[in-house]
Amino acid sequence: MKLKRKVEIVVISDVHLGTYGCHAKQLLTYLSSVNPKHLILNGDIIDIWQFSKRYFPKSHMQVLKKIVSLAAKGTKVTYITGNHDEMLRKFTDSEIGNISIVNKLVLELDGKKAWFFHGDVFDVSIQNAKWLAKLGAYGYDLLILINRFINWILVTLGKERYSLSKKIKNSVKGALKYISDFEKTATDLAIENGYDYVICGHIHQPKNEIVETKKGKTNYLNSGDWVENFTALEYQFKRWKLYRYSEDKLSAFYADEELKDMSEQELIAAITIMQPFKNTK
Repeated sequence: MKLKRKVEIVVISDVHLGTYGCHAKQLLTYLSSVNPKHLILNGDIIDIWQFSKRYFPKSHMQVLKKIVSLAAKGTKVTYITGNHDEMLRKFTDSEIGNISIVNKLVLELDGKKAWFFHGDVFDVSIQNAKWLAKLGAYGYDLLILINRFINWILVTLGKERYSLSKKIKNSVKGALKYISDFEKTATDLAIENGYDYVICGHIHQPKNEIVETKKGKTNYLNSGDWVENFTALEYQFKRWKLYRYSEDKLSAFYADEELKDMSEQELIAAITIMQPFKNTK
């Protein structure tokens, strides 16, 4: 049995369980390869916007069970709510065992201040026209589904995978400006409030970058997603690392044996475990 890597903090976001774009098997393989002291789920883990009983594969169920299993074995799990799982915000500042739900998180890491939040608070389209944002989410999911079919053909022909959504994002000026504005807003606020690290999700753009202005500097980090990039953030030995699944050799890792069989009742238990949370306010 291969040893798991011990990591102080692991941050994942934008998994979108319950959608066709979610790559749950890859995430499950990654989570089975690490032993984190603290697992931070930085929003949009379960896509409640698009949740359907008709589509929730076993691998998606296994991810939920894996998270609950990590908590049961001693990992502190913090679920930071995002826009796609905003229904969980009514449980903000609640906890059960090693699992807690919050809207944002501030930690002191080796004498430095780290500010964690999903990032949808900067998204005006969500705040002022939620129905339009949801419509866009469905369109994105359809694009990902089409992309998966195209990649299946490409792989069958022995060619490299291709990302339609990345191509669109990188070619549309509005999308590039949105990402740039998002990152600037996050870093400006972090510097203004004296945070050494600002850690976000939401925009599906993994990054680890030092940003310096006349007012100071901060380390901007984005955990990316498990729809296109398959990325996570890891904190160990007083530094942050951007983990990329595509660059790792995890073929020897498989989902834990205990997760292979999961009944519908276990899934319901994993999701509704939020219900009896004790409010800490």
